[in-house]
Amino acid sequence: MGLFDLSGRVALVTGGGRGLGKAMAHGLASAGADVAITGRTEIDLAGAREEIAAGTDRDVSYVVGDLGRRGEAERVAREVLERHGRVDVLVSNAGVNVQQLVDEVTDEAWDQVLGVFVHAAMAFSRALVGQMKERGWGRLIYISSVLGLKGLHRRTAYSAAKAALMGMARTQAVELGPFGITANCIAPGPFATDSIARLRPDDASLVNGWTALGRPAEPEELVGPLLLLASDAGSYITGTTLVVDGGWLVK
Repeated sequence: MGLFDLSGRVALVTGGGRGLGKAMAHGLASAGADVAITGRTEIDLAGAREEIAAGTDRDVSYVVGDLGRRGEAERVAREVLERHGRVDVLVSNAGVNVQQLVDEVTDEAWDQVLGVFVHAAMAFSRALVGQMKERGWGRLIYISSVLGLKGLHRRTAYSAAKAALMGMARTQAVELGPFGITANCIAPGPFATDSIARLRPDDASLVNGWTALGRPAEPEELVGPLLLLASDAGSYITGTTLVVDGGWLVK
């Protein structure tokens, strides 16, 4: 189990105030890492910070930031580095989902989705890899989606952004491998987050039918795959996408 130990490491999780982000931040702290979370809503971040800190006794902080705005990722990265002194693991999870048919996609929605998913992820990695290089160790983990590998109605911008993260991770893996830094994606399928909870019964039944396991995943079921990529256990895994979809792609 020592392979998964993150004691002495610092992780930054974007979109860490709720849902998958909060579950992953809690998992990283449980593995021994100090954790910084960021998001747009301070009340969510403050509540998540208390919950994570109380459950793990780690140093947990938060920074409020709207990652849809240029320059915010750099500011957040700078504040986290000032607070914790280092960032060893970046988990780029923040996102937004605007559902539109292809002939209805607006420039505003396209820019918003690509901005939060792709531009912010690139800005965070650019801001953080320098100090990772100095130590010869780092983990860049982008939360993509199974929809970066398959299509679904009204998800043009979302799927494009999620696929872009996979391409970015592959190139970063090549560039940063000599410095002991890995870059990977995780592609979740349907998870029991707020969006699933709001579905009508008929829609929920449809989602259950998508997967081989016949159900959506609980947020905590993403922690194991995350810890594999974030720790020394995954030291030889880079430039790839780990699919965690309950068998959606194979069905």
